[in-house]
Amino acid sequence: MPGSNAIRGARVGSGPMGEKDHGARAERIQISYWDALGNETIRYFAADVSTDEIPEQIDSPTTGLPAGRDRENPPQLLKNEPYKTHLAYVKERRTPEEADELLEAALQKLRARRGTAKSV
Repeated sequence: MPGSNAIRGARVGSGPMGEKDHGARAERIQISYWDALGNETIRYFAADVSTDEIPEQIDSPTTGLPAGRDRENPPQLLKNEPYKTHLAYVKERRTPEEADELLEAALQKLRARRGTAKSV
C-alpha cells in the first residue's frame, strides 16, 4: 500500500509486540483502608518500606471521607468549623471600643481629604 506507515499503532521502543515481561517487578505489599461507609480502598507499597512510613489514614477517593486500616473502627469525619468571613475574624481581634475608634479615625481622614471635616 503506497504511503502507508509500517509502524502505525506500534509502540516504538517498547520491544516486540505482545511481550509479557517488560522487566523485573518490584515486590510490594497490599494495604486495605476502610471509610465510615464501609468502602474499601487498596493501596500498594514497596515491600521494603518500613511500617512507620505507611500512612495510618488516607482520604477515600470514592467518598472523600477519611479511611483507616481498622475495618471495624474506621475514622470518623471531624466536624468542620463553619466558614468565617473577614468581618468575623476582625471582630475576634477588636473590641467594640477599638472598632469605634478606628471607624472615627477613618471617617476623619476621609472627611479631611474631601474637605468636609469639621473644625474642633
